[in-house]
Amino acid sequence: MNKFTIPAIGFAALAFVEPAFAQEAAEAAAEAPDPAAAVSGGTTYIFNTLLFLMGGFLVMWMAAGFAMLEAGLVRSKNVSMQCLKNIGLYSIAGIMFWVLGYNIAYGVGEGGWLSSTWGPYAMQGVGEADTGTGYSVASDWFFQMVFCATTASIVSGTVAERVKIWPFFIFTVVLTGVIYPIVVSWEWGAGALDAMGFSDFAGSTLVHSTGGWAALAGALIIGARLGRYGSDGKVNVFPGSNIPLATLGTFILWLGWFGFNGASQLAMGTIGDVSDVSKIFVNTNMAAAAGVVVAIIGTQILYKKIDVTMALNGALAGLVSITAEPLTPSVPEALFIGGIGGLIVVLAVPLLDKLKIDDVVGAIPVHLLAGIWGTLIVPLTNTEVPFMAQLTGVAAVGVFAFGASAIVWMALKYTIGVRPDEEHEMSGMDHTEVGVEAYPEFART
Repeated sequence: MNKFTIPAIGFAALAFVEPAFAQEAAEAAAEAPDPAAAVSGGTTYIFNTLLFLMGGFLVMWMAAGFAMLEAGLVRSKNVSMQCLKNIGLYSIAGIMFWVLGYNIAYGVGEGGWLSSTWGPYAMQGVGEADTGTGYSVASDWFFQMVFCATTASIVSGTVAERVKIWPFFIFTVVLTGVIYPIVVSWEWGAGALDAMGFSDFAGSTLVHSTGGWAALAGALIIGARLGRYGSDGKVNVFPGSNIPLATLGTFILWLGWFGFNGASQLAMGTIGDVSDVSKIFVNTNMAAAAGVVVAIIGTQILYKKIDVTMALNGALAGLVSITAEPLTPSVPEALFIGGIGGLIVVLAVPLLDKLKIDDVVGAIPVHLLAGIWGTLIVPLTNTEVPFMAQLTGVAAVGVFAFGASAIVWMALKYTIGVRPDEEHEMSGMDHTEVGVEAYPEFART
């Protein structure tokens, strides 16, 4: 056998084997399920409903994240107040979204600006397996409701430590019952912005910027906490009461965001849908991670030390940034989008202090500014979305949400009043408003 014999035998064998491999591959491809093929109607109904319910309870869990984040970043004398505000606002949002919100959000005519349906949502079909809808009516209501509550949570953190409880709850009634649902109707309700081609997959603008605009209006009209800004321009730092608690809150929010973005696919009845949900999970996670890393590097460069609160908000800003379009980006694009969100936090937090806008938890940079960024960058990865439609949507939501919120805050300020008197504010809201102090063994500072 010479040196050419073995290769010759190998090639000969390959000549016989290759067609067999090709035939097997062709048969496997023929047997592979079509990614667009749906399962049976009843099974699709079950899977879609399950996605809504799982996503909904994850977003509901974000209410705990907001509560823990805010409780950790306010001073010890105001912790109980923040806990009360968060459980109260979640409950108010649930009631108001049934009383008014859902019908306003989804009762607008195609291409319209204002719903003609005002009143309680009847939830027709509850308890009936109407597979024609593709999902349980009640599961859809629940999933949409928890988004509504998220908007109010954003406001709570910004105006912390100097707002009385009842004016805040009244504002929450209007925000969750009217302002937020009107904004939602313009896109998710097939209203005017949707007709223009505006796209906001899970709510960078509709949820987060709406809450951010409402928070900004409140911060400007209510004013800063006593002693926050000195007459000489000095910014007095008010350290949070519990950084581990704030960190836990951030991780809870990060976890909940998989429901926020993932379940916004709104379908799990095909292989393609499930694949998309998994991709959304990956992009959501990577954007948050990039936000953290950029915030860590940014604060190290600017301040020579790493600010842990900036790292926490960097994660949240990355999450908000990717929320407008978590499906179409590649992983490097998701890292870029989330990283810029983290950079926005690092640059915007000190800018707000220079403008003497007192945002206790940094919600305005995280939710408003990163929300705008995430919305405007959508055409980078989803070329079917026109940039002018995104810009128009951001502007329309900003004008309406800020203007309507400012009117409500002003009305409250000049009627029942919003702030406690100076003595009560200095004593702490736990002592004067709640009556139960979170840390009674500690002196009020």
